[in-house]
Amino acid sequence: MQNSLRKILGEWMGTAMLLTVVIASGIMAEKLANGNTAVALLANTLATVWGLSVLITTLGPVSGAHFNPVVSAVMAFRGDLAWKLLAPYVAAQLTGAMCGAWLSHAMFDMEILQWSTKIRSGTGQWIAEAVATAGLIFVILRAPAGKAASLVAAYIGSGYWFTASTSFANPAAAFGRMFSDSFAGIAPPCVPGFVVAECVGAALGVLAHRALGSIGAKPTDT
Repeated sequence: MQNSLRKILGEWMGTAMLLTVVIASGIMAEKLANGNTAVALLANTLATVWGLSVLITTLGPVSGAHFNPVVSAVMAFRGDLAWKLLAPYVAAQLTGAMCGAWLSHAMFDMEILQWSTKIRSGTGQWIAEAVATAGLIFVILRAPAGKAASLVAAYIGSGYWFTASTSFANPAAAFGRMFSDSFAGIAPPCVPGFVVAECVGAALGVLAHRALGSIGAKPTDT
């Protein structure tokens, strides 16, 4: 029981800090970029890459460092996470994401409770989220031992730039960002579309992983 609580706490802390990194760095970037969106996005990207790598490395041994409901669901289906922990993990991730948004606001003396007004919607955005999430799941499932932190962080960093949605790839991130009317925010009505796309992407990522066979398996000629 105590070990399970540590795992859940690890997911809450990790997701809270991840969203703090994403949102707070976006706030800082927007303040310093003087209206240059490319510079702001670059600063936001670098902070996210570094923060995500640190969080996965430090909390991976505790909870697996999912910080993402679709990752937890995939791990449960694979037998790498006990089914009884799936719902507590998701609850911890969602509440952690919300608290991360609030902490970001507190650090910058902003109104704590707010809703985002930033519209992120449309077919291109949904396709981008499906692609981003499929790639994330694929990287996680195929990362060599000890390489997940760097590979996941690098993939998400690149996704900020090659996807139209800036690669949320995470229902908890979409949920948390709707509580922040800042650079990284997303308007609440846009969140369901992102979540559906992310779930579809997660399934595609699993299929792509299975299509290539087990890691380390020798290729065969046909």
